[in-house]
Amino acid sequence: MNTHPSSSPLNQNRAPIHEALEQFRQKRVVPFDVPGHKRGRGNPELTDFLGEQCVSVDVNSMKPLDNLCHPISVIREAEELAADAFGAAHAFLMVGGTTSAVQSMVLTVCKRGDEIILPRNVHRSVINALVLCGAIPVYVNPEVDHRLGISLGMKREQVARAIKEHPKAVAVLVNNPTYYGICSDLKEIVKLAHDHNMLCLADEAHGTHFYFGKDLPISAMAAGADLASVSMHKSGGSLTQSSFLLAGPNMNEGYIRQIINLTQTTSGSYLLMSSLDISRRNLALRGEKIFEQVRRIAEYARNEINSIGGYYAFGPELINGDSIFDFDPIKLSIHTLDIGLAGIEVYDLLRDDYDIQIEFGDIGNILAYLSIGDRIQEVERLVSALSEIRRRFQHDSTGMLSQEYIPPKVIVSPQDAFYADKISLPIMETEGMICSEFVMCYPPGIPILAPGEKITADILNYIKYAKEKGCNMTGPEDPAIERLNVLKNYHLY
Repeated sequence: MNTHPSSSPLNQNRAPIHEALEQFRQKRVVPFDVPGHKRGRGNPELTDFLGEQCVSVDVNSMKPLDNLCHPISVIREAEELAADAFGAAHAFLMVGGTTSAVQSMVLTVCKRGDEIILPRNVHRSVINALVLCGAIPVYVNPEVDHRLGISLGMKREQVARAIKEHPKAVAVLVNNPTYYGICSDLKEIVKLAHDHNMLCLADEAHGTHFYFGKDLPISAMAAGADLASVSMHKSGGSLTQSSFLLAGPNMNEGYIRQIINLTQTTSGSYLLMSSLDISRRNLALRGEKIFEQVRRIAEYARNEINSIGGYYAFGPELINGDSIFDFDPIKLSIHTLDIGLAGIEVYDLLRDDYDIQIEFGDIGNILAYLSIGDRIQEVERLVSALSEIRRRFQHDSTGMLSQEYIPPKVIVSPQDAFYADKISLPIMETEGMICSEFVMCYPPGIPILAPGEKITADILNYIKYAKEKGCNMTGPEDPAIERLNVLKNYHLY
């Protein structure tokens, strides 16, 4: 944990936005402003569904409640408390999800033509930001654990080589951690970036607990990163679509706010903002105890699942000091191929036959997301269901695809490819062409293809296999993923 309430100069018992909303509700102000449901009276079905207490604080910005675009009172106080709790110089409340935070982070440091060093197994929001600003990706292709079929972290020597080969790059971006819980040597990567006058950005969509738990991987702010996107609604307990953007001491707070305001709504949701405020307070006061309990539940789950046989719930034993510099012990990632089932098949069975909804399943693995609301009873139900699935459905795994990462061949910048003249072709006829849109399984939202990348036979086979297994495929204009947009004049590149 970066700071502790007892030594903090700010009072982490406070929740300024929540307090202001409570005061506002008690005054019974007559609303002649938006939203039009007027504290729920105009939409009784919505009020019945969400509850009067909820809709009564779904309000618009006003002087007593501050304004997210230019905070000067209670929102400003909430951001200062968040910065203090996370050990950051500045914090920004984000109501467009961590996607908005990631895009603001990239747009803050990159402009058209700038190079940015990053792993290819980033969330689509990173590449979306490159489409918007016109920056050029310099991919560090991660190593792959071929048994698990997952991409690993960025090796120090890979980052150093990319910096040497691209000395004018403006920043290095790191996943901290990956969807599967794998961490790169963030502190050393920050040092490498800073030593070469580059900034270091961290996508911490899955690392909120690093700031508050004990004996967990290092957080971005503790490692000296310049910007970090923290998904409070994942492991932090706030409402879906609420996140923080954190900044280090060398970043210009006013400029970051201007960048955020380019794309973020001018009608910030007070439901989301108050949930960030209350959740920050909860973690600042009780986070260490909470995440120690979650850690124990995760360790228990891994041991029980591995004792079933056939499954492999992998954990910190994978650490090798480089491509797996550290591992998030709260992650419950489970390899399924040894029982002859793709991860997505186990995902479907858990949901359809056992009423258990896990985070995602891909070709070879599933992820059961553990966080502050989980109890040992639910974990035992998951373990029992996995054991029964193995007994009922296990079969020979010969011929199953396990490769989760195919190194891309970037031919055109994401922005140029996205906006280029394009044609639509049957997907299996696009080999050798340049893609102008995204193709991905969601979750986790890591593109199989991104705009500007060459379409290969391996990629097409992977997409076909993922569709056959039932992965939720998204990205292209064609929702059936039977056609793909490619550059019309691809032969020019």
